Amino acid sequence: MCLVTGEAVIDVEQASAGRFPADPLTVFEEWDAFRSWAAALEAAGVQAPAGPDGSVSPTPRQVFAIGLNYRDHAEEAGLAAPESPSVFTKFATSLTGPDTQLRLPGRRVDWEAELVVVMGRRAEHVAAGDAWSYVAGLTVGQDYSERDVQSVGPVPQFSLGKSFPGFAPTGPVLVTADEFADPDDLAIECLVNGESVQKSRTSSMIFPVPELIARLSAVCPLLPGDLIFTGTPSGVGHARTPQRYLRPGDEVLTRIEGIGQLRQTCVAA
Repeated sequence: MCLVTGEAVIDVEQASAGRFPADPLTVFEEWDAFRSWAAALEAAGVQAPAGPDGSVSPTPRQVFAIGLNYRDHAEEAGLAAPESPSVFTKFATSLTGPDTQLRLPGRRVDWEAELVVVMGRRAEHVAAGDAWSYVAGLTVGQDYSERDVQSVGPVPQFSLGKSFPGFAPTGPVLVTADEFADPDDLAIECLVNGESVQKSRTSSMIFPVPELIARLSAVCPLLPGDLIFTGTPSGVGHARTPQRYLRPGDEVLTRIEGIGQLRQTCVAA
C-alpha cells in the first residue's frame, strides 16, 4: 500500500516501520490511526504502486452496487426512478486495477462509469448526517456488464452478469473526502475510443453517498475496506439505438474530477 502526498509516493509499510502493513484491508481496520500517522508524515522517496493488482481495496469482504441511481439512466432504461436503492453485488474476484486489459466473455459487454466509496470504519445504523465520517475515501470504478448473462433466467442475474474477471476496475488512487470542495458533486465521464458516451455529475444521484450508507448500514454492517459502487449516469450502450457494445480493440477511459482515470483495452476472451 502506498500513500500519495504531493509528488511523492510513499511505501506505507516501509515508512511506518511495519506499523501499517502492505495489505490495505488491515490498514482500513485502523483507519483513524492511519489518518493521524499520515497527517504527520513528511514526504519520502518514490516506491512501487500499491497492491498486487493496483486495486485500492483488493480484498473487500463486501462489495455493494447500486442500480438506477441517476434519474436519466432510469429513464433511458424505460423504468421509473426507484423509491429506495436497488442493490446488488459484484463478486470480489471481478476486482482489478486501473489500467488493464478487459477480456470480453460475450457479445454484449457494456460500460457503466461509477463513483466508488471505500469504507474506513465499521458502519451500523449510521445516520446520513454522520455518514462521511465513516468513509475512507473515493475512487473511480467501472461496472462492466455482460447483458446476455445479466438477463438469463426468469429474473435478472445482475451479480453474475457484472462479475466476470476484470469487470470491476477501481483506482487509480483513493482520495479522502476532505480533499474535495464538495464530495457530493464531482464530474464523471466515460469515453469509448475517445468519444464521450457518459457525462454527468455525482450531484445528480437519486440517493447520494450519505443516504446510501445510511440505508445499507440499517440492514447490515458496512466493514472497513468494503466498496460501494454508487450507480451510473445515462449513456450506456444497452440503452442506445442501435444498441452498442464493446469490441476487441476498443479503449474505455473512465474519469472523475479530482481522482483520476481508469483505462481498459478490450481484447477477445
